[in-house]
Amino acid sequence: MSAPDATGLPAAVEIYDTTLRDGAQLEGISLTVDDKLRIAEQLDRLGVHYIEGGWPGANPKDEEFFIRARTELTLEQSTLVAFGSTRRVGGEAAEDATLANLLAAETDVVCIVGKASAYHVEEALRTSLDEGVAMVADSVRFLKSRGRRVFFDAEHFFDGYRDDPEFSMRVLQGAAEAGADCLVLCDTNGGSLPDQVRATVRDVVSAVDCEVGVHLHNDTGCGVANALAGVIAGATQVQGTINGYGERVGNCDLVPIVANLSLKMGVETLPEGRLAELTPVAHHVAELVNFAADPQQPYVGSTAFAHKAGLHTSAIARRRDAYEHVDPESVGNGTRFLVSEMSGRSTIELKADQLGIQMDGDTLGEIVETLKELEYAGYHFEVADASLELLIRAAAGWTQDYFILESFSVNVGHRSGSGSRAWNEVAVEVDTEATVKVQVGDERLEATGQGNGPVNALDAALRSVLDGRFPQLNRLHLTDFKVRVLETRQGTASVTRVLIDTTNGERTWTTIGVSENIIEASWQALVDSLVYGILHTPA
Repeated sequence: MSAPDATGLPAAVEIYDTTLRDGAQLEGISLTVDDKLRIAEQLDRLGVHYIEGGWPGANPKDEEFFIRARTELTLEQSTLVAFGSTRRVGGEAAEDATLANLLAAETDVVCIVGKASAYHVEEALRTSLDEGVAMVADSVRFLKSRGRRVFFDAEHFFDGYRDDPEFSMRVLQGAAEAGADCLVLCDTNGGSLPDQVRATVRDVVSAVDCEVGVHLHNDTGCGVANALAGVIAGATQVQGTINGYGERVGNCDLVPIVANLSLKMGVETLPEGRLAELTPVAHHVAELVNFAADPQQPYVGSTAFAHKAGLHTSAIARRRDAYEHVDPESVGNGTRFLVSEMSGRSTIELKADQLGIQMDGDTLGEIVETLKELEYAGYHFEVADASLELLIRAAAGWTQDYFILESFSVNVGHRSGSGSRAWNEVAVEVDTEATVKVQVGDERLEATGQGNGPVNALDAALRSVLDGRFPQLNRLHLTDFKVRVLETRQGTASVTRVLIDTTNGERTWTTIGVSENIIEASWQALVDSLVYGILHTPA
């Protein structure tokens, strides 16, 4: 067991990630085996101690994952874990199919879940409390006899301990005496609060001679706070997910948990030097599960260290810690100065300094005035950092010479066909084709692209005309497309603002376009996104 330091906190806490199983239960997430392998690689890059790969035998996907992981997944920091349940009611551990599947997964560590609530044993399993304890103890003992390290997830423990503490402790004692390596207390319904978690964990730590962990859900919005409360009470393992993915409203988010333990509480979590991987790994995993990264996520969100008020930015120019609670670079993030029509010269100068661009006073003044005019017209640069950077670079004399647009045209055809909408029973097909003419160096090039809409067709045409000249384009992918009508009184003639999010797999940026013509606004944002990507993505 990790000895506590002078504050009573454990010196180190093991980080157990269950994104591949518990996290995948979030509505909207559906991972392929390839997705799971890539996420596991990112978790190993971060350096979490344990990666729960899934439930072998529960479905073909998890079965395939553990088979492929043996040859395709090389973990340098992390240990792969197979998850399952205890033996069945009235069964024998040696003949239980679930336990056999855990052994067949060939992982050194297994984690099994069992009921630790008298209510659930009697009402859900419909068996006796003695059998509930035996199911846990028999399963742990069997797996230990086969040479596995065993973690026991005590399901519904906090609720069960509140209602019948004697039985819940009997379950833990049974697992511990059978040889469990860690007893993990689960807030399965996610309804506990920090005071309850802290008191309960303290009781357990003082009563068992075994490592104690916590597994928290976020249904009260206290998942992270509950995890920290558990550690304060003596827990030495925290189970959670990257970005807080999980069933219902999610599991406790390992990102702020790791950062808080490491930077605020002095508890060792990740291997040395890995804390700076928090931001890139959190964002990369978001891309792999096809979810937009939360801009307001603590520590790693794009706005976590973003400053808009002039007072803040001028103070940060003198002292970085004036309005930042930690060094953003410690978690792989960075300071951002948001620029809008309210920005002064100092804010623009700070932004330029970040980009390594030196400007004289006249140029700074011109940019401020240009920004005011553009924001009045509908641009919103504080949410479009990439377009802002290109604007500042252009004001300083930089011109992108990758390509120069001569013209583009879009043709949308509409005719009867298949795929009707049910309420009008008139079947239609829509064909979209875009032609782009550009100048690349001394060459005048033209290409046509097809797509499922104007923006998709323009993107296809532009990529086609630049094919082979900028290999970076193969790594650039649009992740989000937003349109907002700015003057609703004008109806369909209103000015529209388009925001495009693009990624190269490592970072994501936002670009903007504004026009009364939605296709023109989309083109502006699309071109900025590709120019910025070429500029910042190695060939």
